[in-house]
Amino acid sequence: MRGFSLLLPGSIEQITGGYLYARHLVDRLRARGLDVSVRELAGTFPAADERAKEACAAALAALPDGAVAVIDGLALAGFADCLAHEAARLRLLLLVHHTLAEETAAAARLFAAVEARLMPLAAGVICPSARTADAVAAYGVARARIALAPPGTMKPDRPVARRHLSGAMRMLSVGNLTPRKGHLALIEALARLSSRPWRLDIIGSLTRDPDTVAAVRRALAAHDMDPRVRLLGERPQAALAEAYETADLFVLASYHEGFGMAFAEAMAWGLPIIATTGGAVPETVPASAGLLVPPGDVAALSAALARVMNEPTLYQRLALGAAATGAALADWDAAAERWLDGARRLLA
Repeated sequence: MRGFSLLLPGSIEQITGGYLYARHLVDRLRARGLDVSVRELAGTFPAADERAKEACAAALAALPDGAVAVIDGLALAGFADCLAHEAARLRLLLLVHHTLAEETAAAARLFAAVEARLMPLAAGVICPSARTADAVAAYGVARARIALAPPGTMKPDRPVARRHLSGAMRMLSVGNLTPRKGHLALIEALARLSSRPWRLDIIGSLTRDPDTVAAVRRALAAHDMDPRVRLLGERPQAALAEAYETADLFVLASYHEGFGMAFAEAMAWGLPIIATTGGAVPETVPASAGLLVPPGDVAALSAALARVMNEPTLYQRLALGAAATGAALADWDAAAERWLDGARRLLA
């Protein structure tokens, strides 16, 4: 494989884990001499509207016979009407960060049948975790046609020493405000700890899901938590690095993750983790680095947060475990090499 076309829903410059993965992948594979073109698809995704379906069909039709096309799984529904025809003349790979049907219960009704029909049409599927690979295999894709390619992790220039502070616990959460990320559960868990000293910064888009943002703001007002919780919106990588460095604890109450790049970055900065067992989080965050609770279990989440606040030795143990795990994570050069090896195997 000397090159390929990467088909993405919208701009590759969007600030999410999946698009960050795509940017690192494109940059590093181009640096290796591969001819990688990026096609940014117009329309509304993942529930593809007519404009999206037209853009998807046109993107594949423009490719010559035998060309390699890598389709981001977030755009998959846009190819519902054209993928079967184009799979006969193109070499198609899917890059599936997590199956859309696992986003929410409503998404399951929308996407399960589409994914089950379309995923087996591709030559292969590249996944970031074993958990996502299991979900893809459940759609009937043979294991031999699935490759694992976890993302790389950006790391600080030097190790960051963590200590349990006597003042307010500075917590950080990184994830767009959407139902899947569990911000409402986190707010309810923290409301039970109102007598404890803590602060929370939430970094993530405030525009992708206005209904969720409105619900989060209502919950903060209802619990009188506005002075202690800051909704900071999206932040560039440099600002994220500063946030990781100055925080004491990373917390995200996701209902599902296909990998969890924010968890990996937090551990690279030596931050202990409070999270859930949703999706691939247990693959990313070992017991040595964090406390994991069932998704949506507000009482368990609150108890885990209280433990870390109350037990300095536990905090220190998790901080050391997080730093050790983060140091062992692959960088983006190694991740790109593994992705390329997987893609070549699937196309062979």
